[in-house]
Amino acid sequence: MYPLIARIRRARDDDTGMSTAEYAIGTIAAAAFAAVLYTVVTGDSVVGALTSLVEQAISVSV
Repeated sequence: MYPLIARIRRARDDDTGMSTAEYAIGTIAAAAFAAVLYTVVTGDSVVGALTSLVEQAISVSV
């Protein structure tokens, strides 16, 4: 009976899967942030501002 109780206690106290869950949550958060950043960067105002900046840099006469 004692080995069974010890095995149950080890299973209850075992937290080896915690780092995997943390990595999964971190990966999901990073993917969500990337999606938001992509949406912002590909928006019309940002694309227009970057285009304007590049056109000004190209048209500078020396």
